[in-house]
Amino acid sequence: MDVKVSERTVHTESNNNKKLKPSREEAMKAVKTLISWAGDNPEREGLLDTPKRVVKAYEEYFSGYTQDPHEALTRTFDEVGGYEDIVFLRNINIESHCEHHMAPILGVAHVGYMPNKKVVGISKLARVIEIFAKRLQTQETMTAQIAQTIEESLKPHGVAIMIDAKHQCMTTRGIHKTDVSTVTTQFTGSFQRDQELRTRFMQLTKE
Repeated sequence: MDVKVSERTVHTESNNNKKLKPSREEAMKAVKTLISWAGDNPEREGLLDTPKRVVKAYEEYFSGYTQDPHEALTRTFDEVGGYEDIVFLRNINIESHCEHHMAPILGVAHVGYMPNKKVVGISKLARVIEIFAKRLQTQETMTAQIAQTIEESLKPHGVAIMIDAKHQCMTTRGIHKTDVSTVTTQFTGSFQRDQELRTRFMQLTKE
């Protein structure tokens, strides 16, 4: 699957959304409306502070809209001692929300790249994944966005990413299949061209 999503488009949409962003009070009022629609009384003691808590939680869940993933990769290091093999991070926790039902997406990401004269701090790769996860997403788009950002920022020989996650919109509603996980991959450059390199990457995700 080849999903191309321009980060410029993402930022343009984000900037437009900021202009239209409701106030905190309006957001809290919307939560009260949903509580009433669900059949409960938003004025009862146990729910009085729920709108405030939900809005605060949303600020954390969707903090990726206020952060630039490219900026996380700006500081690179040229002194790599001649290292020319895969840089690989395994089992990076993913906490996101699907854009269709706003239900949690929980899983792990594995990411690797082949350096081209420079590397980036490994925590920054995890940071890029977190930034995109903290937005309303489809897993396919998130996978493509992460690979594209690393590709554009580091200009490596190639990028590989795999995300394995469970979607609560599938496990807690609808079809209720609790043991099903969704796996998405994206390969660029040398990983896309070289079957052996892709195989090595996939083996690393299982070790």
